[in-house]
Amino acid sequence: MRYFLNLAVVLLVSAAQAPGPKPAAPVEPVPAILSAFLRFPVVALGERAHMGEQDHALHLKLIRDPTFLLLVDDIVLERGNSRYQEMVDRYIAGEAVPIDQLQRVWQDVTATTEEFDTPLTEELYRAVREVNASAPGRRRLRVVLGDPPIHWENVKTFEDVLRFGDIRDSFAAVIVEREVLAKGRRALVIYGRLHVERRNSRANFEPDDMLAGFIDRKYPGKLFNIWTVGGDAELKALPAEIGKWPVPSLAILRGTTLGALDAAGFSTNDFRLGRVGGAMGPIPRDQWKPMRMEDQFDALLSLGPKLTLVGLSPSLCADDAYFAMRTGRMALAPGGQSNIDRLRKVCGR
Repeated sequence: MRYFLNLAVVLLVSAAQAPGPKPAAPVEPVPAILSAFLRFPVVALGERAHMGEQDHALHLKLIRDPTFLLLVDDIVLERGNSRYQEMVDRYIAGEAVPIDQLQRVWQDVTATTEEFDTPLTEELYRAVREVNASAPGRRRLRVVLGDPPIHWENVKTFEDVLRFGDIRDSFAAVIVEREVLAKGRRALVIYGRLHVERRNSRANFEPDDMLAGFIDRKYPGKLFNIWTVGGDAELKALPAEIGKWPVPSLAILRGTTLGALDAAGFSTNDFRLGRVGGAMGPIPRDQWKPMRMEDQFDALLSLGPKLTLVGLSPSLCADDAYFAMRTGRMALAPGGQSNIDRLRKVCGR
């Protein structure tokens, strides 16, 4: 019952307001996100940090809430190579899958760095499996893998990586359309926060070529997207009211003073690209276009001033085969040596 009451408070708050923007009203995130599924089949939750402990804690709390299983069918994950969908289906259903095979699901994504290799990813998959194991009747969650099916055994150059990396958002949008919307299902989409932009902030809000933009253009009114902020440094650069919210908190943006602000003030981007002499290139700040937060996102989630990043497990750091694989992929990308040096330092190698 509390979720339906929360729906009236959160999702319909703008209708109850008098004309003119009002201060945003922060509420508990889990009930608010669950309430969103009563109106929207796709809820896109942007991660503040892929390795963030605070992001992860919220994901687990949401997935383990008994109401989540009643309202949601699928969880679409960035941290999963879609070529392994059949394996994940078996694992989530409770079948035995060796961990060294399961790890390929998130280690073989298009990203060359190690953000998805931390223990957080395995715990997230295991949490869904455990929810399904205790689910009543035939009700089950499905994890849908959103990253393109790159075959790393065939990759020789960074150009080979880009053939898949450049289509990450459009590919994920097709996955959501085919596996969720076309089947009349409801999905929580967990992706890095830039992917849940309606308009690409790095391209001066011109194209809608991010995951959320693709979905919103073809299926208007079907998407509810959430921008996530957190960490002391970031919160200090944002409107002071956000730093006073309970931790964590979520607020609807439509019809609020926060929603009326320029989305550029909520982003860490220090450059934008645009057409310069017929080609794409950096454009000066005085050419940056504004975009209201409420037009870019439906809600703002604050994880508070603490931002804890979780690193690789000691056993993975000590695994020579893993280390050779990960540094070899890093070496393909521009600036790869700096990532290799960083990982060596983190792992004490």
